[in-house]
Amino acid sequence: MDTLIRFFQEGGAFMYPIAIVLVVGIAIAIERWLVLSAAKSSNRQAFDRILPLLQKKDYNSVVNLGKTSSAPIARIIAAGITRMAQSPRRDDIELAMEEGVMEAMPRLEKRTPYLATLANIATLLGLLGTIIGLIQAFTAVASADPAEKAALLSSSIAVAMNTTAFGLIAAIPLLLVHSMIQSKTTEIIDSLEMAGVKCLNIIAHSSEVPQRTRAPESAVKPQSAAQ
Repeated sequence: MDTLIRFFQEGGAFMYPIAIVLVVGIAIAIERWLVLSAAKSSNRQAFDRILPLLQKKDYNSVVNLGKTSSAPIARIIAAGITRMAQSPRRDDIELAMEEGVMEAMPRLEKRTPYLATLANIATLLGLLGTIIGLIQAFTAVASADPAEKAALLSSSIAVAMNTTAFGLIAAIPLLLVHSMIQSKTTEIIDSLEMAGVKCLNIIAHSSEVPQRTRAPESAVKPQSAAQ
């Protein structure tokens, strides 16, 4: 613990903004992870409720569920059902569901790009702190005693490098978390599209009126008695 405290104190003033960037990034990552996990769970529960309603052709209940539920899949399917009342064409219903997916995407991807930006900021702050530290070190060495220049320069460079190290320590986990959250977001969006296609197939299948085909009477020839 003492080593970490000394490492932080010797890094200079740029250690503090890097620490702030790291804390903000961790807060965003935790918030996004909780939101995406809740969205994934609510989508699964809403789909389990919607599926039997579609099979029973209880479209009003699906629309009401879309109005009251916070799950994106419920609003997407409800948008498709609402469009079906206006136009029964499959393409129109599919377009309405795609619009619902596009409306849900910004809420799912919200603040996720900030993690990559914060990681880059942490790295750049670390490099900036190192450069400024080296400038101060060489300035101090220029006016120092020749016998102390080597020791003073080595200690000053070691202190200046602390900001780069801390910037990388902050940036690497933020990049990893950004990749994980982005993958989780893509998985949820893909599941929305897949669930929309499944529901669309159920709607299209249940809306079809099966017709029995009969063989034309002219094609049925009575067998000859001579045979």
